[in-house]
Amino acid sequence: MNDEELDLIFKALGDATRRRILDLLQERSERSLFEICASFVAADGKSLSRQTISQHLDMLERAGLITTSWKGRTKTHSLNVAPMQMATNQWLKKYL
Repeated sequence: MNDEELDLIFKALGDATRRRILDLLQERSERSLFEICASFVAADGKSLSRQTISQHLDMLERAGLITTSWKGRTKTHSLNVAPMQMATNQWLKKYL
């Protein structure tokens, strides 16, 4: 894993919304964009837009932290922990 890949992983993890998306995917392995968006409805009725969630998903996918697949006409998103494990083993481990 090179520095660019590490930077991308840590940038993706540096945002609370993206970490919350990863938490959702950890709870249940596959979720559609609709399901993820539904999890971001605030108590006051306001929610993050579908476009905003899509941008966060794109960042997570570029970092390799999620994978996408199609189930018929529905695109599903799944957690991929391998990049986090590699970042931990290669860089974080020396600080633990």
